[in-house]
Order: sequence, then structure tokens, then C-alpha cells
Amino acid sequence: MDHSGHGMDGMNMDMPPFTLGRALEFGGDPFFLVGCLLGLVLYCWAVIRLRRRGDAWPTGRVVAWALGVVSVALVMCTKLNDYGMAMFSVHMVQHMVVSMLSPILLLLGAPVTLALRALPAAGRGRKGPRELLVALLHSRYMRVITHPAFTIPLFIASLYALYFSPLFDLLMESRAGHIGMMVHFLAVGLVFFWPIMGVDPGPHRPGYVMRMLELFAGMPFHAFFGIALMMASEPMVDTFVHPPASLGIEALADQQAAGGIAWAFSEIPSVVVLIALVYQWYKSEERQSQRSDRAAERNGDQDLADYNAYLASLNARGR
Repeated sequence: MDHSGHGMDGMNMDMPPFTLGRALEFGGDPFFLVGCLLGLVLYCWAVIRLRRRGDAWPTGRVVAWALGVVSVALVMCTKLNDYGMAMFSVHMVQHMVVSMLSPILLLLGAPVTLALRALPAAGRGRKGPRELLVALLHSRYMRVITHPAFTIPLFIASLYALYFSPLFDLLMESRAGHIGMMVHFLAVGLVFFWPIMGVDPGPHRPGYVMRMLELFAGMPFHAFFGIALMMASEPMVDTFVHPPASLGIEALADQQAAGGIAWAFSEIPSVVVLIALVYQWYKSEERQSQRSDRAAERNGDQDLADYNAYLASLNARGR
């Protein structure tokens, strides 16, 4: 197998040196461009549908969803995607954003909740998109793929089993393989973070302490993966062994940079998710306290009414 800098379909032979301005020029993958546009259009349609009938939808969720879609577009719909086929460090930025940053933002947008509220009911005895979505949420399949016994090993295997096996080189040889790999990274991130800090309802929703344990069970493996790349004495992935000479980079140094990126991304999302979890926990306790106060108030009103009725009965007997 020849990995002499040609990359996917020979597209990376004479790439100009990497600069941020050049990398962020438009010119990425059409598959993700269409997907990002559809994501924005459908979400906006659902929000507009809610507001036209007088229902509110938090602006923060709209912002989170938009930022999530934009984060995918920045790494997959620009020339950063082309550089990611030739530079391990840039590829690692793509991987980390798509698997660990974009899913968090998309989940904070609560797309499932929005769909359930915006889609019309099909009517008695019929099944429309809303009913199919509800059935999927309650299915055995969804219970399996959101359980930590599945999500944590999948999260870990997406690093070690992919990069340290011939599968990665095989996927990087074709555009379809590259697209499939990035879709996989996004899906793994979504199913890993959804039970931990997702706003949407799901079949697996443990307590907040357990969610934190699930988070910290997976993150150290990202750090170890990054350290392994940084400490290696030779290139570990064939695809990036011979980068194009026009880039002016050395394969081992670029791999060490990729390892540093993977290590850093094991910390940043952990902090973001932890903040979101603490906030959700606080709001949950606040709602529970309000419900308890209202119940106590209703009970107090009932006790007062009973006491007044008792006094009235005594007064009637006194007459």
C-alpha cells in the first residue's frame, strides 16, 4: 500500500503550507454541507412552528444548536477537511470537534424534544413521524445504545481500535470511507453524551452522581490516547507517514501535535459537561423544591378549610 503523500484519491499531493486563513476557506465535503444546511433549516422550521401557535422555545437552545451545526461545518465544509487528509494534527482537530464538541452543543439544543413538540400527531390508529419517533425512543435498540455498558466501550474503541489497526488506513483511502468515519465519530459522541447531559428524554437517564461517573469513566482514555501519540518514537498511522513535501512538516512532529490536541480535548469537554450537569442538577432541585412548596401550600389551605369547618360546626351546635 503506497502512502507517499497522495492521501485520498491523490488530492493532497501539492497542498500549499497550512495557514488558518487558507484552511477556513469554503471548499469542504458536500455531504456534510447538505447535512448542516438541513439541520439548520429543520430546526428553524420547528421553532417557528412552535412560536406561531404561541408556544415558547428557549433562545439558549437555538443558539446551542446553531453553534453545534457551525462547529461541524467549520471542520468539514472548509478546506480544513482537505488538510485533514494529509496532516494528522488537523485530522485530530476534526475528530475531536466532531466527536466531543459538536455533540455537546447539539444535545443542548434539545432537538428530540423540539421534534416531539413541533411534529403533528397522526391521529388515532395511525403512525406519522411523531409516533415513529416516540416508538424509537421506547425501543429496545435505544435502551441498548444509550446504556453505559455500550456507550463507554464504544467511546474508547473509536480511538484505539480505529487508529491502531489497519481499518483507519483503509477508510482514509476513499471519500466514502472518510465520510463514514466522521459520521461515526459524531454518532458516538451523541450516544455517549446524551445520557450524561442531554436535555432530551431518553430510555437511560441515571442520577446526577452516576452521570458524572460515566463522564469520568470515558475521558481518561482520551488523555492516554493523546499521551501514547506524543510519546511514540515513530509514526503510528501509515496514512500520515509521508506528508506532502509542500506542507513542510515532519510526520513524527505532526503526530506529537495530534497527540497534544487529543490530550487537551479530553479536558475541555469534561469541564463544559460538568458545568452543564451541575446547572441541570441545580434546576432539577429547584423545580422539586417548588413542587414541594406548592404541595405544602395546598395541604395548608386544606387544613385551614377543615379547621374553619370544624369551628362552624361547633358554632352551629352551640346555637
